[in-house]
Amino acid sequence: MIILLVEDDRDLAANLGEFLESAGHQVDYAADGSIAIQLCSRNRYDVIVLDVGLPGMSGLDVCRRLRTEARVATPVLMLTARDLESDVLAGFEAGADDYMRKPFSLKELSARLSAIARRGRASGGSLSVADLVLDVDTLSVRRGEARCSLTPSGLRILEVLMRTAPGVVSREQLVELLWGEAPPASDAALRAHIHLLRQAIDPPDLPRLLHTIHGVGYRLANDADPR
Repeated sequence: MIILLVEDDRDLAANLGEFLESAGHQVDYAADGSIAIQLCSRNRYDVIVLDVGLPGMSGLDVCRRLRTEARVATPVLMLTARDLESDVLAGFEAGADDYMRKPFSLKELSARLSAIARRGRASGGSLSVADLVLDVDTLSVRRGEARCSLTPSGLRILEVLMRTAPGVVSREQLVELLWGEAPPASDAALRAHIHLLRQAIDPPDLPRLLHTIHGVGYRLANDADPR
């Protein structure tokens, strides 16, 4: 993989870079957000490793600008010293796909990067549930006439829910979809992704489509009864 590592701690960046390069990956470095955005505008990466606590422009702001201004869809794994659910949600709201709390295992980092870098999708056509439509080729999502803005991970969750609808997708299936064999220690990350997806596709003035099946998983249906 070609990886952009955005980390201002030189020792940590050197250790991570050496590890990733020894595993056969190509690594570019950026010590701050401005350089990271410049590199992303010129180069194509398979995944971005982004520290939240950068000097000047925070990692959250960098991720948000990459998604909204530069239209960069490259998967982002955030590194953070904090693990509150509100911090996790803030990262996903900014457009991150995954997060790891410092300190972390290099082996787990490698597994997480491989998981989020797998971007394979079926191509062709569109998927629909009621007035919710996903164009599989362009990855655009609309609810009626309104366009929905989703994170890359939100799109992956939505696609599997739409392909399974009206059936139920288990929490375990979604965790494996997003993180493979290296799931996060808590379910806060998945809850955050589902929260953001629900905000995007279920506005208050329209019938609810995304239903939680407590203790099991989630389903998309055009009825208010999730049975």
